[in-house]
Amino acid sequence: MNMSLLKKRWVQAAVAVVAVVIAIIVLVPLFINVDAFRPKVEEELSSSLGRKITLGHLSLSLITGSLVADNIVVADDAAFATAPFLEAKELRIGVALGSLIFQHKVQITSFTIDSPAIHLIQDKKGTWNFSSLGSGAAKPAGEKTDPPKAAEQKPVPQESAAPQESMLSSASIGEVKIKNGSATVTSRPATGKPFTCTEINLSIQQLSFTTQFPFQLSLKLPGGGSFQLEGTAGPVAQNDASATPFQATLQLKHFDPVAAGAIKPGEGISMLADFNVQLSSDGTTLTSKGKLVANKLQVARGGTPATQPVDIDYTITDNLVERTGKVQDIAIHTGTAVAHLTGRFHSIEKETLLDMYFSAPGLSIDQLEPLLPAAGITLPKGSKLKGGTLTANLAITGPTNAMVISGPVSVDNTELTGFDLGSKIEGLNPFKSNTGGTAIQKLSAELKSSPQNTEINNIDASVPSIGSATGSGSISPSDALNFNLVAKLSSTSAIGGLATGGMNKLGGLLGGGSSTAANSGIPLTITGTTSDPHIRANVKAMLKQEAGGLLGNSSGQQKSNPASTLKGLFHK
Repeated sequence: MNMSLLKKRWVQAAVAVVAVVIAIIVLVPLFINVDAFRPKVEEELSSSLGRKITLGHLSLSLITGSLVADNIVVADDAAFATAPFLEAKELRIGVALGSLIFQHKVQITSFTIDSPAIHLIQDKKGTWNFSSLGSGAAKPAGEKTDPPKAAEQKPVPQESAAPQESMLSSASIGEVKIKNGSATVTSRPATGKPFTCTEINLSIQQLSFTTQFPFQLSLKLPGGGSFQLEGTAGPVAQNDASATPFQATLQLKHFDPVAAGAIKPGEGISMLADFNVQLSSDGTTLTSKGKLVANKLQVARGGTPATQPVDIDYTITDNLVERTGKVQDIAIHTGTAVAHLTGRFHSIEKETLLDMYFSAPGLSIDQLEPLLPAAGITLPKGSKLKGGTLTANLAITGPTNAMVISGPVSVDNTELTGFDLGSKIEGLNPFKSNTGGTAIQKLSAELKSSPQNTEINNIDASVPSIGSATGSGSISPSDALNFNLVAKLSSTSAIGGLATGGMNKLGGLLGGGSSTAANSGIPLTITGTTSDPHIRANVKAMLKQEAGGLLGNSSGQQKSNPASTLKGLFHK
């Protein structure tokens, strides 16, 4: 036999084999009425998930070794909605073909749901509509499994009635997949606009309700963020699937918490963040530990996004049952400066209540200055803080949408460059400093900030070029200023020496000694806005005070008109 003839026969044999395979693929489904298995498949799936599951026409694909069901519908928990929990145009159920063809027995080995639409709902107590999924799944020996209330009992075809064991009686299902799904997340009662996740892809290997199994989940978030979660979960919690223990690594890219619905618009907190987090849950307590890099960070109403990234390390534990949490530490880094946030939070229906403490001990102002706008701190236009330190110890309390921030704040040994305080006080002839800025030896105050306004009390400022000032005031949500201060001008400063000398001279003209105003201080009012403050000496009040003090002197005699004497000190 020559080689060409041998080769020809091998080709003919290969063609024959292919023809047989094609014939099997085409003819076998014609002789197996797999749609007759549909009631049994529906019953088993409904029993396992604890939800009524409805399948459309069931067909067999020998190429993929699966049953293909059209128009799958998974009912929702009746306590949440009458609309379906999940809808999909196609469900592929992997089966053991040998058992199906020769024994008319369905043994499920995998599930693949293509492009499902999932509806997730959370009630005011924090319970999710998926919590009851799997309530009818296999349980450890000795526990009873109640049949699903909603499952419809349908007659089973005679050809499939013989095998009585469950199609899901095996220890695990080889693979469960969701491909290109979408999910709409809402709450009852509504606490904000629903948001939708897209491109959901889930892969579970060796799924079991009684042992751990590995999983991978990825999806796209509103605002362009991406979500990837990989780890192990299980055993599935029988009474509440959301309480299933798991350990996983989470990666979030370009996460916008406002667009994702984690933070309500208008609360003043926003960012675009990248997360790398380790998650661990025992079903009751969730521990989250990781790092995030926050771009365009804003943490206060009226603030503007920071121009540089902020690194944040954190550890948080959350009691999933009581809906309370503990912030063990949130460390906010900018350069070598580190501020810490600790405390607790409690979710109650529509609100999350905070009881937190913010500590910023002696932080470098040069490193903090780029972040001040993010905290809603606006400096006068064209000015900038340079050098020195900031110390703050603040309590953060109340609901997140109306939180109150209060506590002492102090700034030491800094300079407000680009803003010369001496030349800005209206009512006094301007006195310009040599640097064109204002050196601040110390500035301390008690802060109380709420959505209604910001109160700043017990102000105590020491400005070497002028003197000292005390008082209080407020800043409105629109940044309008309303402050009343009393400035004591230092006789060693240029403007202080001029003012004190002039007032003492006025006292001499009126027959008195030293100036009452020079001793008790000059009233100042600050209005305008934080970016354009208007500072004015209340000359009328000062003169009234001065006259009252001097004219009351027993030896006082008016010698001449003091107006010309005051020209060098006050504007006309």
